[in-house]
Amino acid sequence: MRTDAIARAGVSIYKPCMKIRLIYPKWPKLPNQREFHLPPHGPVVFAATIPDEHELRFTDENVEEIDFGESVDVVFISMMLTCQAPRGWEIADEFRGRGIPVIFGGISTALHPDETAQHADSVFMGEAEGRTTKVLADLEAGKLRKVYNYLNDPVPIETVGTARRSILNREKYNYRGLQMPDLVHASRGCKFNCYPCCVRYLGGRSFRPRPIDKVVQEVKSIPNSKLFFVDNSLAQDKEWELELFAALAPLDRHIISHPVEDDDDVLEAAAKAGQWWVYQAVFDTSDFIRKRIRRLKEHGIFVEGTILLGLDEHDEDYIKRLVDFLLEIEMDLAEFTVITPFPHTKAFDDYESQGRILHKDWKRYTAGEVIVQPAKMSADKLQEMYQYAWDTFYADESQSVKMARVLLPTVKADRERAAISG
Repeated sequence: MRTDAIARAGVSIYKPCMKIRLIYPKWPKLPNQREFHLPPHGPVVFAATIPDEHELRFTDENVEEIDFGESVDVVFISMMLTCQAPRGWEIADEFRGRGIPVIFGGISTALHPDETAQHADSVFMGEAEGRTTKVLADLEAGKLRKVYNYLNDPVPIETVGTARRSILNREKYNYRGLQMPDLVHASRGCKFNCYPCCVRYLGGRSFRPRPIDKVVQEVKSIPNSKLFFVDNSLAQDKEWELELFAALAPLDRHIISHPVEDDDDVLEAAAKAGQWWVYQAVFDTSDFIRKRIRRLKEHGIFVEGTILLGLDEHDEDYIKRLVDFLLEIEMDLAEFTVITPFPHTKAFDDYESQGRILHKDWKRYTAGEVIVQPAKMSADKLQEMYQYAWDTFYADESQSVKMARVLLPTVKADRERAAISG
């Protein structure tokens, strides 16, 4: 470790100063999906918990190469996805083989703690605010613990500050020359308990909204008109939702999010706040879904359907009807995945107990490859229907054309804003 001596009033004050490399491993993208890279959220949130006296640099392996020959004091590896984990372990083995300690964190670390521990000097699980200083002090003192487990001990939500986006190489995050949205969150936790979701295990069953002024402060700090609120769902507290959208409205941003409340007041407030795009789960062909999509579109909000294929009630005809339904209601974009039982979810418990998980090659858990035995078709047939869904939905208009239609309003608005400011 390096030590900086600071002489003040004739007294030497020593501050431990570590050279830290934070790494976000590359991961296989969803088959058939357009290729793009968003600035990751977990690493920039974690980076904000590193004390300023340390030298921190970041590598997102999805857009840049790792320098394994770099001289650093410690490597932090942040992993979000199960399919990221095997690559994260490889990276750790390389650095540890050179005598550099490695500490893991992130959602995927918490889902695979035992396997990750085999490749780590330390495994950190849970929220990092107010806790990273202790980890670094333990490392400096040679007392690093093998596991720091805070999964059931969330931090006070008001202590969550602005993410440290200065670590990002912004030039790397664009789609056909357009800057991709920055990721931000206005809350943590989720009161829902969806079948394929791991929120309950991660300790997030309680909805914990951030103070609105903290969210506004963070949004103002982001030099990007396009924002993706990555909260599990904004549709958890109507009054808070209305307050959030009212506070965001003057900031002139284009907002993407997961579901918002299907309520006249909320939809109007969302539209005024710049709600641009919503990810909406489509789980059947009901009038409920039809109405929800129509109402979002009537408020000028683009909708991307997230469609999970291969549930036990799904057969070949069901999937065909579902795709026809998406075309009928003029869904703007669609993202198809197959049921993937990630560890510590109800789906995993069910498929595991029934002996229907075909393998645990984690790098193939992309949600685009069938890894379970479906109830009403073969695994090969489900894989075929997955491809059918993508091909059929985008047969008349390619993903690029549909995406261009969604992006166009933001391009125009950004140009008008630039012309006014210029």
